[in-house]
Amino acid sequence: MTSLRTARQRGFTIVELVIVIVITGIIAASLTVFFRPAVDSYLSSRSRADLTDQADTALRRMVRDVRVAVPNSIRTPGDQCFELIPTSTGGRYRRGPDTVNDAATCTSTTCSAPLDTTQATTVFDVLSPLSSTPAVGDWVVVGNQNPGDVYAGTNRGAITAAVSAPANAAFGRHRITVASTQFPIGYDGGRFSIVPNAQRAVFYVCSGADGTLDATGNGKGTLYRLMRDFNPVYPTACPSTAAADVLATRVRSCSFVYDPNQGATQQNGFVWMQLEVARNGEAAHMAIGAHVSNAP
Repeated sequence: MTSLRTARQRGFTIVELVIVIVITGIIAASLTVFFRPAVDSYLSSRSRADLTDQADTALRRMVRDVRVAVPNSIRTPGDQCFELIPTSTGGRYRRGPDTVNDAATCTSTTCSAPLDTTQATTVFDVLSPLSSTPAVGDWVVVGNQNPGDVYAGTNRGAITAAVSAPANAAFGRHRITVASTQFPIGYDGGRFSIVPNAQRAVFYVCSGADGTLDATGNGKGTLYRLMRDFNPVYPTACPSTAAADVLATRVRSCSFVYDPNQGATQQNGFVWMQLEVARNGEAAHMAIGAHVSNAP
């Protein structure tokens, strides 16, 4: 009984512990050799997916603004930035009085309200539905034939009252009141756009992206979205980004090219956007093009 109890209490010898440590090390090294590449590949794939998602999100945001921009409002001082005026909605305005439903004794509030381009307009009826209701302070834009017109204000008027319904449903779907403005002759069909006052003009600026990487393999640049007031002066350089929102970081390179006369009919412009982001030596490069209507 004594010898049996002594054997049970003896435990492991140093030699046995060394053998266990050696075997464990061999197994761990083997696992590292086989599984480390798979883990590294997974981490690299996830990093590239994150970079691709960041670049894709930034480009989609820019494309959305380009496609809803006021026609002919894109201005490009260089290939590292461009400016535009985004819209929130738009429709068709009444171009002439309703000779059928206007009564002989109707007043300015009970008659139909056309937008007359031969004189100043303060109220007009909208014939088409609006995807969103404009707010007081938003801007009505008609017939932007040249980039400078909408920035200078020669073809836009501020909404001064809440959008209402016409006195007669036959007159249209909505009635918009604006500050006294003589709008230019618009495009066929009587189209107008609404520019939200909260973001009158938008500048996309790629700053610090020189095509190189820092010591840790990251891009040095940042892509900004800057909202600012209407500026009648055509920009000659990218503006300061002190008050801008960050759209993408670790930008290695970017390029924006605008062709205002894409195609034989010259009815559409074309914006080509390229963006490359890099992090820890991994990079994602994406490019996309967007058409913009030049027919206001």
